[in-house]
Amino acid sequence: MNKITIAIDGFSSTGKSTVAKQLAKYLGYVYVDTGAMYRAVTLYAMQHGLINNDDFNVEALIYQLPQVNISFKFNENLGFAEVYLNGVNVEKEIRTMEVSGFVSKVAAISEVRQKLVEQQQKLGEDKGIVMDGRDIGTVVFPNAELKLFMTASPETRAKRRYDELIGRGDKVVFEDVLKNVKERDYIDSNREDSPLVKAEDAIVIDNSNMTLEEQFEKILNFVKMTIEDFE
Repeated sequence: MNKITIAIDGFSSTGKSTVAKQLAKYLGYVYVDTGAMYRAVTLYAMQHGLINNDDFNVEALIYQLPQVNISFKFNENLGFAEVYLNGVNVEKEIRTMEVSGFVSKVAAISEVRQKLVEQQQKLGEDKGIVMDGRDIGTVVFPNAELKLFMTASPETRAKRRYDELIGRGDKVVFEDVLKNVKERDYIDSNREDSPLVKAEDAIVIDNSNMTLEEQFEKILNFVKMTIEDFE
């Protein structure tokens, strides 16, 4: 069976990573969460005092980028690869609201995007990969055999994110989560470098009213049809 590249783009909290993990496991493909890579750079900037609510030292972050090493290590117990920043497991730390509040600003920096896109393209050289993010079908893999664009209403996405954070034990307010979702949408869609846009040949998946099972089955059908087309 020929292997293909599956590019999944879309707004925050649309379940891109969830369905990407499901597809990768089902197909035996490599899964790469590019959003986690940008979150790891953001965490680095926070840890080194380069970004806070009042200031963002962009030049210092760009200068220190060579010191930022991001890797993925598969966790058999969890069934997916966790993110490591300079050799330290940061899978939980990068999922906080604090990181969410800064990640879109960090991801808008051209030098950051260039560094991570190069890594992402190298990971996908042999195909058989499922990658999700904001610019996978437009920038990272413009020739991907299958491109999906995930969307849902801001309120639906905020509720999902809120439930996830509460389930982890984080203390958050729904209105703050909704505000963060809308702010990230604006920044992601309006940045100069690789803004979030739907690739012309991407299939739109609005999962506002879908269960996870319905979403997976719908997308899996598209995957199977695409693989058949390339055999």
